[in-house]
Amino acid sequence: MSKFCTKCGYEMDDTAVACPKCGAQTGVKFATGASIASKNIVTCVLLSIVTCGIYGIIWFINLTDDSKSIHNDETASGGMAFLFTLITCGIYGYYWNYKIGKRMYEAGKERGIEIADNSVLYLVLSIFGLGIVNYCLIQSDLNKFANR
Repeated sequence: MSKFCTKCGYEMDDTAVACPKCGAQTGVKFATGASIASKNIVTCVLLSIVTCGIYGIIWFINLTDDSKSIHNDETASGGMAFLFTLITCGIYGYYWNYKIGKRMYEAGKERGIEIADNSVLYLVLSIFGLGIVNYCLIQSDLNKFANR
């Protein structure tokens, strides 16, 4: 799959780390038109704490949309996933954690990026109320795609 520079739009090879035209190194736009930007995990956690969880909601939506764009499947968008989680009093969140683990694993296999199948780990962590740890692990895997 080709990727495009987020600054100048130049089409690059999948293995390119930086744009050969403008030298940009962060953020990769996949052929689907989606842009995956690397995020600092510590900053995301701190913002989630400082905003009393509001940034955590935004982060959840971004994680869902970014993972959906790299695997290009027909699951719910980030906003819909958040709405489903609210409507089901968190039950959909358990499914989401399991499914995103599978989605990241499949996307890694497709692109030759080494990502473990953490779907069961994500499910167990979410059951024990450690969803923020899942967000960190998922973001770490997404950063591998963005830095590629």
